[in-house]
Amino acid sequence: MTVLLATLNARYAHASLGLRYLLANMGDLQPQTSLMEFVIGAKTTEVVERLLAKQPRIVGFGIYIWNVEETTRVVAMLKRVAPEVTVVLGGPEVSYETTEQEIVRLADYVVTGWGDVTFPKLCGEILGGPKPIMKVHAGVQPPMADIALPYALYTDEDIAHRTIYVEASRGCPFKCEFCLSSLDKTAWPFGIDAFLTDMDALYQRGARLFKFVDRTFNLNVKTSQRIMQFFLDKIAANPDDPVYAHFELVPDHLPEALKATIAQFPPGALQFEIGIQSFNPEVQALVSRRQDNAKAADNIRWLTTQSHAHLHVDLIAGLPGEDVDSFARGFDQLVLLGPHEIQFGILKRLRGTPIIRHTEPYKMVYDPYPPYTVLATDRIDFATMQRLVRFARYWDLVANSGRFAHTVKVLLGDSPFANFMAFSDWMYTQLDATHRIALDRLAKLVQAWLQRQGMPADAAAALVASDYAGAVHKPAEKTPQAKAAAPERQVRHLAA
Repeated sequence: MTVLLATLNARYAHASLGLRYLLANMGDLQPQTSLMEFVIGAKTTEVVERLLAKQPRIVGFGIYIWNVEETTRVVAMLKRVAPEVTVVLGGPEVSYETTEQEIVRLADYVVTGWGDVTFPKLCGEILGGPKPIMKVHAGVQPPMADIALPYALYTDEDIAHRTIYVEASRGCPFKCEFCLSSLDKTAWPFGIDAFLTDMDALYQRGARLFKFVDRTFNLNVKTSQRIMQFFLDKIAANPDDPVYAHFELVPDHLPEALKATIAQFPPGALQFEIGIQSFNPEVQALVSRRQDNAKAADNIRWLTTQSHAHLHVDLIAGLPGEDVDSFARGFDQLVLLGPHEIQFGILKRLRGTPIIRHTEPYKMVYDPYPPYTVLATDRIDFATMQRLVRFARYWDLVANSGRFAHTVKVLLGDSPFANFMAFSDWMYTQLDATHRIALDRLAKLVQAWLQRQGMPADAAAALVASDYAGAVHKPAEKTPQAKAAAPERQVRHLAA
């Protein structure tokens, strides 16, 4: 192969949509181009060996917040053992603050921003001359109709075992300063007819799990309706062959026509990911987030009571101007609305995002290493932030896992944040760890905590057993929701 496209995915199930776009748009170079994906944690020498076995002249790496450190080691080794191979970088992690990065120093070229047109052009110049002098090449954004869609490049193996990532649009019109999409001018849709034709081709090949990475799926309601009707038609035609679709939803924009369509989906067919991030209007204004909190709450309440959609709602701790009490009030409000999952994330300072303007005024201290998590602010000190980090991890294990559905309601009581924080603090004293916790150990600790809060031992054991009996020694069932899981909202939409 002349050109090899490569990346290290967060998990095997996370097939790279961005690399498939590049391959689809390689033009005359496409027959000489192949794609090779790895998973973070792979041994560096083995990655380099497998890359060089293809005898490439150019290797293009997709660089993201979750793989930049490991890929830096891969590029360093590759350039030592095969300096004649040209290394080109692309992806969100190297598209901003480019000159500061070690991986950029090691590489030959970098494409920032959109690579669909610029990467193939750069490869042609490297191979055929004249060889480019400049190291950094700003990606050209072509008309959406000129971008070849990549969905035929998902293999049968991908369809059988991996999440199928798709997008009906790119970009976002909103300006939330913690998000890379705040740098977009607007959202750009793909042609809906061509897109649905490709979705039908995927369906005919056996795809049943579709994860949309559009930032604003319900921005254009007419388009949303057409896409949802596509899935409803498939469900109606084959009710015993379920389809599962995952969308990101703008929380305060849910007109009646869209509600009527959503209400038609049967259980297990639809998941919405909804970014609330903060219910504090002053914090929202500070980070340029426009959100009608009353409408957003009403829409979440409607979705939980009037639809069968599975709801995954996001909050971010550590935003400038927000203290623990403010975050706790928002958390408690969200718990009362009843979503199936609350993704409790800690703020990340993504490269290029405007959130950096608040660093000095709000004494924002960030980890210098990926994923650049906030360590302290003027409202939350380092020790308290670490308590929140542990809260988020234990929340995933106990609440979001779905293993303790009845127990969690009792555990949270009428003060969800305060009660779970107390539980989290106690858990850490017992475990001194937040990972690699055996499930039976976790269940016993939950039961012990209930007893510490005054519940009789028999009642605590019966409550935990009502959720957990029989699950201790077998793996959790792989639900569509679990299969569609991805990195948390602030960083996950970085592939294209």
